[in-house]
Order: sequence, then C-alpha cells, then structure tokens
Amino acid sequence: MTTPVVRFAPSPTGRIHIGNARVALFNYLFAATHNGRFVLRFDDTDFARSTAAFAEGIEIDLAWLGIAPQVTLRQSERTSSYEATAERLRAMGRLYPCWETQEELEKRRKISQARGLPPVYDRAALNASGEDRARWEAEGRRPHWRFLLERKTVEWADLIRGPSHIDCASLSDPVLIREDGSFLYTLPSIVDDIELGISHIIRGEDHVTNTAVQIQLFEALAPEEPVPVFAHHNLLVSGEGEGLSKRTGSLSIASLREEGYEPLAVAALATLTGSSEAVRAVRTLEELASHFDLAHVSRNPARFDPGDLAPLTHRTLALLHYEDVRERLSAHDIVGFKAEPFWLAVRSNLSRFDDVLEWWRVVEGEIEPVREDEEMLARAFELLPAEPWDGTIWGQWTAAIKALTGRKGRALFHPLRLALTGKETGPELAALLPLIGHAKVAARLAPCRGQAA
Repeated sequence: MTTPVVRFAPSPTGRIHIGNARVALFNYLFAATHNGRFVLRFDDTDFARSTAAFAEGIEIDLAWLGIAPQVTLRQSERTSSYEATAERLRAMGRLYPCWETQEELEKRRKISQARGLPPVYDRAALNASGEDRARWEAEGRRPHWRFLLERKTVEWADLIRGPSHIDCASLSDPVLIREDGSFLYTLPSIVDDIELGISHIIRGEDHVTNTAVQIQLFEALAPEEPVPVFAHHNLLVSGEGEGLSKRTGSLSIASLREEGYEPLAVAALATLTGSSEAVRAVRTLEELASHFDLAHVSRNPARFDPGDLAPLTHRTLALLHYEDVRERLSAHDIVGFKAEPFWLAVRSNLSRFDDVLEWWRVVEGEIEPVREDEEMLARAFELLPAEPWDGTIWGQWTAAIKALTGRKGRALFHPLRLALTGKETGPELAALLPLIGHAKVAARLAPCRGQAA
C-alpha cells in the first residue's frame, strides 16, 4: 500500500457528536496504522450556518480525543479552485444549466411516481431552446447546474462492504451549483480530494449512494489518477436505536468531556463498538490502533450505550502511567516527590480523573475522621511506629494491633480506614499510609479528638 492520505471533513454548523468522532477516529487510526497523513478539512461552504466558533470547537474536541491533523484547511478559502473546476466541466459538456423551479421538479417527481417510474430527472434542460432560456431569464430565473452522469454501472471494492456497485441510470444528474451560485458538497469535496491526494475515503454508510456520482467526478477531473479507495462503515445509533444528530447535541464530545469521561474511553468505545473486537480500555491511541481493523467492522448498526463510558473510564484511569497524567496532576498542584506514588496508589479507585482532588486532600489536607471504635483506635495510636515509613509499615503496624487486640479482617481494617481517610472504601492503605505521614496519622488517631486534624 502506498502511503495513505485520509481526511475528516466536518461542516462547522455545530459541535461534533460521538458518531462524528467515530468517523474521525476511523480515519486517524487508519492513517496511524499505515504511517499515513490525516487531513482536517472544514466543509464550510454553507455560509449561513457555518461559524468560526463551531470550527474552533471541533478542533478542541479532536485535540481532546488525541487527534492531531497534519493538514488543516477550509473550503471557504478555496472558492476560486471550485469555480475553475466548474468551468472545466462546462467546457467538457459535463455541467449543464437547468431552469426548473423546485415546484416544477416536485410535480415531475410525483407524476413519475404515479406512473410507477423512478423519480429520476429527465434531462429536459438539455433540450431547452434559446427562446426558452431567454424567457426564463426574463422571468428572473437563475439556473442551477447539474453534472451529466454516464448511464453506466459504477463498481468499487469497498474495504468494509466488499464488492459494491450502483447503476447510475437509476440516479438523477446531481446538482453541483445552486441558483445563487453557491456550491453543494459534492464538487468542492472532489476538487479538494484530488488536490490533496486523498487515497482513502473512510466514512459512514449513509454516503454509499453518493459514491457512484463521486467516482464519475474523479474519473472526469483526474482521469490519469487512481480513484480513492472507499470504506463505508456502520453508523452508531443511540440506545433506543435512533440516529445521532449534531443539531440536537446528541452525545456531543463537548458534553462527554464536561461529564468527566476519559477521552481514551470515549475513543475506544466509539471505535470498537460495532466490530468483532471487544471494547477494552487502552492506554494510548497507538494501542487502540493496534486493535483497529476495517475488516473487523460489522455491517450491522452499532449501538452506542453511554452507560458503558463510566466503567470504561474507570478501567482506563487504572491503566494510565504517571507520565501519562503528570501535566494533568500538575494543573491541580499535585506535584513533588509524592505525586507519582500518589497516582499509582489511587488510580484504580477513580471514577473520574477529578476524584484525585479528594484523595489528595486525604493525603495532604485536612479531613474529619470517622471514629467507629475508640478503644481499638486508642490501641492503634499507642502502637503507631516511628518514621521513616515505607511500603511495609502498614503490614507491620496492623500485625502489632492484631496481636494486641485480637482483631482481624474488617474488625481490624475498617475502623482504621474510617479514621485515616474518612471514607468507607478506597485505595490500599499500605500505599496511602506513607503518603499521609506519621504526623497526620497520629493526629487522626489521637484519643478524645474533638475536631479534624
């Protein structure tokens, strides 16, 4: 395989949701697996709805997921290329003007359907006379422009769906340019794909029906170049089986970030759901790429259950090394010689990353101990070893308490956990004890304690 070049091409008319992220991740991981390039292209020719704020938000969302494009461009800055290509197509006789109104076209479609015929555009505009055109112009009509399809069957080898084909005789010549002169998606997309050297187009299966038209455009505009390889993957649907919508904010990446889910958990669930690979926690996108294969993607809709994100986030945090989170810990002022052993001690007990703040308070701050058994705590206080402490001190101390009091199991450990952390459950106290330190432990165990240490 030659070095692949792929692209993610969102329209900045809203924030991306998990389904959009799936497309971006499929492309990014494919490029990463094959040492290729990933292009971020903003399809922002819808000037009424596209905004710079949405584009910036999409870049933020992708960066949060760990996706770093090698190239970023905006179609709104490339209009001259599209206009030049339109002129080429007109000169080739492949782009022709049509003067029908939407009402007239709709009436023709209904007539065709009533006759049991497919609602395919009849190419009446090709037979329009000069007098017809003059009359329409006098009425104030402006033409839209259609691409003249070859009436043939277009075939391609889809990397997910396998051998695929569409009979273009069943399709209407697609409109490429609106009456107001603005471009629809198709022409700018093909122009950019050719100029950027896009080798693989990986996208949702809702675009399958567009493929034959686009292949004909590739063949018309770049006859000497190979047509990109296509891969159409299954779509994510909600737990209720409904499609996801950017307009309604369904499972937006921004909302998932605000809820505290780990980006790697979101990426793993978005990528591996609907494939033969088991959804699993990963430490890096590189590791996720090693489990990613287009050949393993199912043809059936992929049901995305947001309820899976919480346990997957928990498992993901438990995998992360200190170096993976150093900057994030530092942002919360968790620094110094305790930072790394602290992370290793608490990472398996986190539901969200920000839970570290509560455990850092247990280690470095003030808490209100829960005193369940004053007599046992008094004995523990008396037997508290002097520093220095290491990882063995917890075992030594609890062995001495057990020998003196006869306590064991929950009767021994639970009162100590409540007094030292104020919590019912948590990280192993063998790891926490040296981090809390002798002074704080002694203060939390001291008899007749009236207030927090």
